[in-house]
Amino acid sequence: MHFQVNPSKVSDASVTVPGDKSVSHRALMLGSIATGRTEIKGFLTGEDCLATMAAMQSLGVEIKQPSATEISIQGVGLHGLQAPTADLDLGNSGTAMRLIAGLLAGQKFSSVLTGDESLSGRPMSRIITPLKLMGANIESDCDGTPPLQISGGLQLHGIHYDLPMASAQVKSAVLLAGLYSSGVTSVTEPAMTRDHTERMLGSMGVTVSKSDGKISLQGGQQLQGCPVNVPADLSSASFVMLAALLAEKADVLITNVGVNPTRTGVIEILQGMGGDITLVNMQLLGGEPVADIRVRSSQLSGGDVDPALVSLAIDEFPVLFVAAAAATGKTVFSGIAELRVKESDRIAAMSEGLRNLGIQVDESPDGAIVHGGQFGGGAVQSHGDHRIAMSLAIAGTIASESVLVKDVAAVNTSFPDFCQCMASVGADISPIEAI
Repeated sequence: MHFQVNPSKVSDASVTVPGDKSVSHRALMLGSIATGRTEIKGFLTGEDCLATMAAMQSLGVEIKQPSATEISIQGVGLHGLQAPTADLDLGNSGTAMRLIAGLLAGQKFSSVLTGDESLSGRPMSRIITPLKLMGANIESDCDGTPPLQISGGLQLHGIHYDLPMASAQVKSAVLLAGLYSSGVTSVTEPAMTRDHTERMLGSMGVTVSKSDGKISLQGGQQLQGCPVNVPADLSSASFVMLAALLAEKADVLITNVGVNPTRTGVIEILQGMGGDITLVNMQLLGGEPVADIRVRSSQLSGGDVDPALVSLAIDEFPVLFVAAAAATGKTVFSGIAELRVKESDRIAAMSEGLRNLGIQVDESPDGAIVHGGQFGGGAVQSHGDHRIAMSLAIAGTIASESVLVKDVAAVNTSFPDFCQCMASVGADISPIEAI
């Protein structure tokens, strides 16, 4: 599947985007090991979250889906998961594999986690190392990539772990294993990362302590099922934000978006580039801050992006690369080496895509310098990465000619209705069959 993108006139609109992927994953996992029922509203029905749901069902959890965005989970309690009868295939989802590895490290049964070709190349040593320090036994391929073989029947013990890199996934894996460990488990992170796991644990009755970058919990705490209202995904909203900012004259409202302060780096960076972005109707839903985001067309300017904001915008850098390419002057990104081990090497993929559209990009091992210019037409490759595909598609809406974005099936992992949503603001993006 490819995207055919034509120069578009993005105009005034009010839109919604799908539910938050990170919150949807965690609601499935934590609701499964809670006692009682967890009712989820606003669930993201993307392929990544559906893979997590299938995995939890394979572990003996009763999960029903009354509607596309509603999930009902009958929790089995902290020690109620059952041995799966087959390997757990987590598709393209690094979040699912890393968090579920932490969840399964302290179970009484063994399990195997697998994924698609992309996930099978992603680094898992970053979770294997701390989990082994806790007493787990996890084996992987010789280069630390999936599949993961997790041994059961081991007694875990709490540790303190200093994260070598800012990673919400590693932090969450350790904390989830900590629920099955004796004593206290704590992690210290070098930079603030998304805290959805801590917030949801708290909403389900687990005491989580935070102080000076250190997050701690006592093992053995029971979770209680509760209602979970999933806000709209800020990462998905960022594509609409980008389209509105780059348009000639647009005023777009994106409703009910999660604006957790550990996720809003993309807003802060775009505002720093001159983007007219405001948050209205702020409220708190189930422990997560939510707002409507108003975006108006703006002339963006390049500059040096603060590396301190990287962990708060780690998933949105493909969007920021396109914004930088449309800005005046040059934009300097640094401290983003983590992008090289996402679903694709996102620094290389975005640099290649932008160059194919006529933009000068100077790559470095941990960053890039993007020189503002005019997008031309042509064909670009997404490398099977959903965020690369959508970002380059938005670039195509202001290109001088049509743009073909190749290999876009992975968009269904996070934003199944991307084309329809973008059409509602005037973007001409159409899926076409690959020949």
